[in-house]
Amino acid sequence: MVTNKKPKVSAANDFGAKDVFSQIRRYRLIQICAVTAFGLMAILILARSFTFIIFTAGLAFLLIALSFAYKHKVLASAYTLIGSMAAMLFALALTGAGLFDLAILGYPSLLVFAAILGGVGLFVSVLLFVITLCVSIAWLTLGGFVTPNIPMLSWSHLLFIVVIFVVTGFSVYILVHDIKRLMLSLQRENAKVQQSRAEIQHLAHHDPLTNLPNRFYGEELFSQSLLACEQKQQKLALLFIDLDNFKPVNDALGHAAGDILLEQLTSRLSEILRPNQYLTRFGGDEFLLLAPFTEGHNQLDKLAETLIQQCATEFKILQNQVVISASIGIACAPKDGTGFKQLCRRADIAMYQAKQDGRNTYHYYDESLDKTSEDKFKLLQLLRPALIEEQFKLYYQPMVNLNSGEITTAEALLRWPQPDGSMIGPDQFIPLAESSGLINDLGRWVIQQACFYCAQQRQKGFSNLRVAVNLSVIQFKDGQLQNIVESALLDASLPPQALELELTESLLIDETEQIQKQLKSLSSLGITIAIDDFGTGYSNLGYLRNFNASTLKIDRSFITSLSATEHDEPLVAAIINMAASLGLKTVAEGIEDEITLKKLMALGCNIGQGYYWSKPIPGEELSELLRNHKQQSHSSL
Repeated sequence: MVTNKKPKVSAANDFGAKDVFSQIRRYRLIQICAVTAFGLMAILILARSFTFIIFTAGLAFLLIALSFAYKHKVLASAYTLIGSMAAMLFALALTGAGLFDLAILGYPSLLVFAAILGGVGLFVSVLLFVITLCVSIAWLTLGGFVTPNIPMLSWSHLLFIVVIFVVTGFSVYILVHDIKRLMLSLQRENAKVQQSRAEIQHLAHHDPLTNLPNRFYGEELFSQSLLACEQKQQKLALLFIDLDNFKPVNDALGHAAGDILLEQLTSRLSEILRPNQYLTRFGGDEFLLLAPFTEGHNQLDKLAETLIQQCATEFKILQNQVVISASIGIACAPKDGTGFKQLCRRADIAMYQAKQDGRNTYHYYDESLDKTSEDKFKLLQLLRPALIEEQFKLYYQPMVNLNSGEITTAEALLRWPQPDGSMIGPDQFIPLAESSGLINDLGRWVIQQACFYCAQQRQKGFSNLRVAVNLSVIQFKDGQLQNIVESALLDASLPPQALELELTESLLIDETEQIQKQLKSLSSLGITIAIDDFGTGYSNLGYLRNFNASTLKIDRSFITSLSATEHDEPLVAAIINMAASLGLKTVAEGIEDEITLKKLMALGCNIGQGYYWSKPIPGEELSELLRNHKQQSHSSL
């Protein structure tokens, strides 16, 4: 439909232009006819005999041309005017002095008329017509058919010359006036075109919101700055600035507020920059800063700290106080490369390292970061095929009731064995699975396998055995976790009471309402909820009540030191007592010796887990461990 509309618009514009041009020609026709008519009427006062008749006829046709012009018959008026005037001048020359007659002076006026009133066709036609008439006069005169009559000079001849000059001069004047007006109009249009071109050029090279150079112009500025630095024997730093917590501003206050924040931030940063430093909007909430520097990083350190301080200063937006921060990655030319895209990528890698360092800080690029990034990329390429081919394997670590010594639960821990016998740890591939969206499929597989394994062990005689599975916050996002868990329990014929789901403290802080709703539904099925790594995060007691937690797992960092020092003992005791007062069981992770075990038993800890009993082992080895443990229990009885 769009392609059909464009010709209509163009045709309308063409029609409008033609209509305006036709109106101008009509107006010029009326002017020329009027001036020429006044001139002929003046000549008629002194004209006699046959000359009077010729001028009268010319005036009559002139009035006809004028009437055509009033009736908007421009072409007919032009031809009538020029044709009648040419015939009148021919008759005057033929009855007068031939080619030497004053009437011949009127022919240039006709050519001017043709140039004003018509196009190339009319002008050429009039020119050929005039030449033909002149040739005809010369032929008739030389052939003896006409005898030239050279009259005596009189006032009528002077008046005739004046009329010719006036009409010709007027015609030339309006022709030049139109040309000047056209030239002025063209100059104005050219100025508009130049202005539009400059605006388009500016828009092509600048961000429309902040008016900063965009990424494409930033690359050009980088080349210019790098060349200037090489000439001055300086180095060039590229600082990649990414705003922390910018998305919540858009989500809470709207994108208009986010735009205002970016505008205010741009103004702040621009005020502190030197003339040879260029700030560029890379996209979204990302900025680039090009900054020449000499040896050492002192200048860059101060600049980065100033930028972070400016970003962290409070913003006033739509009657709200907004605070954000920034993470900055720094790459330097020529040490880290001389290509714009290469430095951008490396500064980006350094920026993400700054985010991992806690945000609101800066980090310089080094080769180890690049290697880490490449290793992550390679690992990510292997992750999906590994999931499809089920290369992963579940290991299990037993949890032991400290009072009875019975193995009550086995925690399922995901491992990725490699063909060479090595093992890729979950701390390497789990974050990649979360960032790539594979964690849901991987989590589903883990829950299914863990439920099947637990059901098999219960069928083998370990009827009270339970299995614990760790969850990622991403698994709560799509709202399908309960369906996945119910399906796994149903397929494995495992009762819900035999499954425990472990969550970290930090998970409880993220989107609490959505997670709380899903955990309540899971708890209503009989599934128990355990809080893993308790004591390392927020340790908020309100969350324990809201999320129906039944077990606290004390982080191993507090347990491993109990055998060597009493520093963490009061804290562990406080956690155990607090859990007991809330009706929660406690699990101590990282028990590796008998001294630690006895201390925990004395403190009232319920369950233990660690290398004292077993490291994480494959399912078949745990089955053997369960049999041996059961036999030892029977023999002790």
